[in-house]
Amino acid sequence: MSPGSSHSPATAPPALADRARVSSAAPAAARADGPGARPSGLHRVVVLVDENSNPFELGCTTEVFGLRRPELGRELYDFRLCAAEPRTLMRDGFFTLTGVAGLEAAETADTLVVPNRPDVAVPRRPEVLDAVRRAHRRGARLVGLCSGAFTLAEAGVLDGRRATAHWQWAEEFRTRFPAVRLEADVLFVDDGDILTAAGSAAALDLGLYIVRRDHGSEVAGAVSRRLVFAAHRDGGQRQFVERPVPDAPDESLAPVLAWAQARLDAPMTVSDLAARAKVSPATLHRRFRAQLGTTPLAWLTAERLALACRLIERGETGVETVARRSGFGSAARLRALMRRETGLSPSDYRRRFGPQPAAEGREGAYGCGPAGSPEGPRAGLVSPAAT
Repeated sequence: MSPGSSHSPATAPPALADRARVSSAAPAAARADGPGARPSGLHRVVVLVDENSNPFELGCTTEVFGLRRPELGRELYDFRLCAAEPRTLMRDGFFTLTGVAGLEAAETADTLVVPNRPDVAVPRRPEVLDAVRRAHRRGARLVGLCSGAFTLAEAGVLDGRRATAHWQWAEEFRTRFPAVRLEADVLFVDDGDILTAAGSAAALDLGLYIVRRDHGSEVAGAVSRRLVFAAHRDGGQRQFVERPVPDAPDESLAPVLAWAQARLDAPMTVSDLAARAKVSPATLHRRFRAQLGTTPLAWLTAERLALACRLIERGETGVETVARRSGFGSAARLRALMRRETGLSPSDYRRRFGPQPAAEGREGAYGCGPAGSPEGPRAGLVSPAAT
């Protein structure tokens, strides 16, 4: 969500009154009850919408958590929307949300996505903040997208915790909430049972990260393919990329990335990548920073780790085999990296995300254990040692 000027949350500006609006009743699957209700036992994601919330982030959460998944043969989440009012004006009155549950739906959330909106200076509704506090106290996982970090901070649940927000609001956030450990130059932050994302596209990054944390890389890859979106950007990548579109076609990293992804099992160094791109290692490093917001080595390590996770999920049981096929070389190195980046050993990862007997099923798998438990995979951040 890009920052915008403040508007009164109660009514749309008069100049907007005559503009076309969409009265958007929630899809059946998002209603509190009715024929579209999801099967019981699934992890429940509830999005709390407040006045002037941005519909982009609502769309992101719906696309990631709310759609049926016939391509997977099973559902991933029970998705609901709720709001404090039966009729909620969103983003300067361009959209009106109706037909969703009241705040009582937040009481049943395993994951609660909190409101975001551009008018960060306007306090959130007390009843909304109370709903967030109650969810936190009972152990629900909380997710703040863009200015949703302000909602979490106003509710008091971020004190002493790590979080991020849109870079343009970083100074205001630090001034208002000095007890929060703001990381202003990353895409998203996973602090266990509270996760925050920076801006619009980062909402999709964090959503896919949560799917990967809950259901594994293979499922997250399927969701990203349906979105036609990159399956994995590390949370530690910078919010602001200096040159999102290369100045000239021959500076694009796409060819060298595709070349490397096709041979992750082979020995490969940054010098090899630079030689393939026909540039010096220093130039390659600058291009990675400018176009991807990360370093060549960090990217290569993340790609190999994602491949290792997919191999385990597909049923490969030999740790040495997984290490060799993913380019890590040794089981010891694979174990160390998996523990650092996911919080799980290869065997623990296999038990959680590997093939299981049909009778057991994996519906409702929740990558961080019971609602709010921080035991599972940690932040998808590449540590300085990998860069």
